[in-house]
Amino acid sequence: MPIMLAVRLTSSIAALLAAAVWLGGLVALGAVAAPIVFSHVPLPQSADAMSAVFRRFDSVAMTCAGLVVATEVARRLAGPRFTRLDHGRALTSLLAAVAAVIEGVSVSPRIAALHAAGAVRGANAAGLELARLHDLAEALGKAEVTLLAMVIVFHVLSLSPAPPGSRFAIGREGSVGHAPVDG
Repeated sequence: MPIMLAVRLTSSIAALLAAAVWLGGLVALGAVAAPIVFSHVPLPQSADAMSAVFRRFDSVAMTCAGLVVATEVARRLAGPRFTRLDHGRALTSLLAAVAAVIEGVSVSPRIAALHAAGAVRGANAAGLELARLHDLAEALGKAEVTLLAMVIVFHVLSLSPAPPGSRFAIGREGSVGHAPVDG
């Protein structure tokens, strides 16, 4: 197996595993855990618990984001050139990573600090800021979910052989995906 093909396959597998952990965590926490905790546990305990959970998950998400971006760098260094599909996958991966870092480095710590200071969403100036940050965290989480779903689709497409008779096929140098056929 040519080294380029091995790097592309290995990096896609690593990226898909990282994206799956990241995406699964976002869905499990945002769509399952948070609504249940906030509906069954009184404030401020529910806010304190979910702040701690989200802060811990932010580390997981940023680690996965770093891995996904690193796999794109590895794929680029393995050559020979990036196709439009590769560029789309890399850009989508980078945007998802930026969202995770903004959430993990800026938004979640500020939410946790406001909760620790006793802010109640919408109650006063601190509560309004808490509501704004919570809305931003939700928007970033939804963006990450959408972008990660796209990253997964891009990886699947880049690993899929082209249909017979298509103008796309597996590249001659061992690259996998939809590379233009010469001729």
